[in-house]
Formats: sequence, structure tokens, C-alpha cells
Amino acid sequence: MINSFKKMFSVESEPVNTTGKPDICREKSAELYEKAKTYFPGGVNSPVRAFKSVYGTPLFIEKGDGSQLWDADGNQFIDFCCSWGPLILGHNHPKVREKVIEVMQNGMSFGAPTALENELAELILKNNKLIEKMRFVSSGTEAVMSAIRLARGYTKRDKILKFEGCYHGHSDSLLVKAGSGLVTFGETSSAGVPKSFADETIVVALNDKKAIEAAFDEFKGQIAAIIIEPVPANNGLLLQEKAYLQFLREICTQNGTLLIFDEVISGFRVGFEGAAAYYDIKPDILTYGKIIGGGLPVGAYGSSVEIMAHVSPDGGVYQGGTLSGNPVAMAAGIAQLTELLRSNFYRDLDKKTEEFVSAIQRFATARNYKFKVFSIGSIFWFAFTDQEAIRRADEIDASSMELFKKLHRELLNRGVYLGPSGYEVGFISSAHTKIDLEKAKRAIFDSLEVVFGGK
Repeated sequence: MINSFKKMFSVESEPVNTTGKPDICREKSAELYEKAKTYFPGGVNSPVRAFKSVYGTPLFIEKGDGSQLWDADGNQFIDFCCSWGPLILGHNHPKVREKVIEVMQNGMSFGAPTALENELAELILKNNKLIEKMRFVSSGTEAVMSAIRLARGYTKRDKILKFEGCYHGHSDSLLVKAGSGLVTFGETSSAGVPKSFADETIVVALNDKKAIEAAFDEFKGQIAAIIIEPVPANNGLLLQEKAYLQFLREICTQNGTLLIFDEVISGFRVGFEGAAAYYDIKPDILTYGKIIGGGLPVGAYGSSVEIMAHVSPDGGVYQGGTLSGNPVAMAAGIAQLTELLRSNFYRDLDKKTEEFVSAIQRFATARNYKFKVFSIGSIFWFAFTDQEAIRRADEIDASSMELFKKLHRELLNRGVYLGPSGYEVGFISSAHTKIDLEKAKRAIFDSLEVVFGGK
């Protein structure tokens, strides 16, 4: 994920738990983690999994079913991470599983076209008026990297404008952060990213029209694309106003610049057509992630016929991949997206989420806790703040992450699993039952009382 890598992944001594509940047993997870550290940097294959910004060693998961997770020590949790969002139907959904098993009987990878690619693409394109052609890839990072290359190839310009607080994967030109000043070239946020790459990326704060206007004045005719998460959800849930997103659409059009919506998280999550349809704004290029493959490794980018004609072999923008459109991911995607198209799927999921987050907010407000629940669709974020809205990364109080650490520990001890960082959002799936959500609410209420000193 994202978020101030040094803060998130620095090693701290862990205090003794003197709070509400005894810590869950992590003996087997701890043993597996020690072994993993001999194989992988930090013992993990993605940094946030190392639990460096919360208490305890990482939990090694053995099983997921419906809304539930089980770890190596047999602890059971109601899961609100949902593999970081794509499991909108929950874990191990029977229709997804059965479709994958059926297709796997004939093989798992060919590096050649299959009818399944056509079937999934047709399912998406027939129900998404925002794109006319698409290309499957193997991850959200790859989708965004390809979209950036396409934008540069189409416009014949080099510079990209992105926003502080939006995360677009770990490709070199986007793994940058803002420098000082209203409009800045990006500064690398990871070792190994050449400064020359960062110099082609302009980074500005979210929700700042003057910064965008200044960027277009300073780099007139040079900006290939603006890329934004229309629902920024990798550094808190920084919900933007529709008017601001519309402003981006208009200024891009005026300057011959493409607008890219990175919908790796919001796509098919806030609605089948994602945030673009939610806000009724049409970007030039859209990117999607693992939700279109039922949580398996897959991504996609799409645009108009005209823009996609620049992708090889039709055009000069090269992009390829051995596992792109592999039959296993396509099968899972066909099964999952078919379910999402069922009548009232999103209405029911959004209603369930609204009832859940509203109850938590009422509880916190009644006790005057400095705590807000921000949400859109079936995505939510817990923030230790009294602000009515947080729209920029620099509006997040970094010291509040200490309170999240306590909350995370209390929730694990009560059988509720959230992503191991206070900057990460949570997700509700169709598999979460009323009983699950009632249990989770009670656990959250009790945990908040501990965090705020009520117990």
C-alpha cells in the first residue's frame, strides 16, 4: 500500500498489553514469521503485511470463507480487509470457486488467447459505457503503468501530474512524493527510483484548484495526463467533492491533457461503473484491479476506440504480458461480475454499509469521542478526528495513528480483522451478515471505550 514508508515500517518495542482484552495467541504465526524473515525482506512479500504500524507479529492466514478468516493459531475473525477490497462477495464464494475449478480442468495458463477473455471483456464493456476497448493485465500497478505509457504515447508529451495522498502502485514514475511549494516536481519516495524519472512527475496537493492552474501555466503543453484516484483510498479515505473532479475534467480538456481515473479500488466497488459513473464524470482512461478477477491477480485499463488504437499491435505503445488474460483469473472474474450485475446488488450492499457505519458514528458521537467514520459505497475508514471532512493527506493527524494501533489490537482480540494500518480503509462484502455486523459493532464499541479510557 502507501503511507510514509519510514513511519509505517519502522520497528518499535511493543508495550505490554494492559488494555481491555488479553492478546490472542500468535504462537504459530510468530514461528512462521521468524522463518519467513529468513526467506523474504522483512519476512513479507508486501510491506504493509509486516504489521510494523500496529501491535504484534503478522497473522498468517490459513483459511477464508464468507466474511470470516482463520489464522495459523486457529483464531477466527470477521474480515473487513477483504484482500484489500476485491473480495466484494467475500472469501471462497461458491460460484467463483466452482467456475475456477471447472476451467482449471482444461489447464491454467497458455500464453495464448482464450474465449474466456472475450466473455469477461464483453461482460464489462456491455455494462460500462465509459470504455469502448480494454486490455487485461496482471495487476493494478501494471494497469496504471500501462495507462501512463498510453497517455504519453497518445499525447506525445512526457510529464504526468499526480496528487499527494493518492497511490498508483509501485512503478517508478509514480512512486514519488511532493516537494515544498505549490507546484513541485516529485521527489522519489523509494530508493532505486532515478531522479530523472521523478522529474517527469508533477505532484500537487489534493483539493487545490490554484495548484492545478499553476501547474498548467508553468508546464504549458507538456502535461500528458492527470492521474487521480477519484476515491482516494490508499492514504485514508480522502473523499473529493464532485465539483473538484469536474474541474479536473474541464482543465484537462482545455489543455489537451488526458484525465486518468485510477479505479483499482473504487472500480466495481462503488458501483459496476465505479466512481466515474458515481460522480458522472467521464475520464479519458480508466484502470481497474483484482476485483475484476474475483481477487486473483488481474488488472485492466480501458478507453475509447481512438485512444486504445495506439496500443500495440495496432499502435506504437508497447505493452504485453505472458499471464495477461489467463483463464483462471478470467473464470473467476466472469463468476464474480455476473453476481455484481444481479438486481439491487449494490443497493443492498450500500444500505448494509450505511447502517453499519451510522451506528458506529452515533455511538462515538454520543460519547463525544474524537472519532469519525468516513464512507462511500461499501468502503469505510476510521479516523481519530473531529473534522467533518478530510480531503488532503496533510489533514490527517499522524499522531492519531497511535490510537489506531490500540484500536487494532483491541479489535483483533475481539475477533475483528482490519488492515494493519490506520491509513488503510475497510470494506464490507455481500457475505457479511446482520449477525456478523452486529458482533463487529459490539466489538468496535467496546474497543473504542478502551481506547478512549472508558474501560
